[in-house]
Amino acid sequence: MLDHLSIQVRDVAASAAFYDAVLTPLGGRRVMEFGPVIGYGTDSPDFWLGPVDTGGAAREAHIAFTAPDRAAVRAFHDAAVAAGAEVLHAPRLWPEYHPTYFGAFVRDPDGNNVEAVCHAPEAS
Repeated sequence: MLDHLSIQVRDVAASAAFYDAVLTPLGGRRVMEFGPVIGYGTDSPDFWLGPVDTGGAAREAHIAFTAPDRAAVRAFHDAAVAAGAEVLHAPRLWPEYHPTYFGAFVRDPDGNNVEAVCHAPEAS
């Protein structure tokens, strides 16, 4: 349903460093830049960062990135911790969502709730 998502950030360089680190374990990377605006994706940009250019502060968003497996969720979490992110929830099962929902939640440099989630069962 979504084609792409863009969020505004206070410090593009700080946010880009964070997303460079946490999206790598999920297969994401910078794929396009237009001045201070950065697009991330696998082949084409579907997640964008740009500077706050409207009046007032940016509002908190919840952004969930698909992880191919549970190891990638753990790697996302580890990269976020190494980047100095506040951990909201360490990687774990969330059976209240569904029996195989495995996710980790952190805060990005602007306070957004950023998640990596895998819906598949644990690989055997």
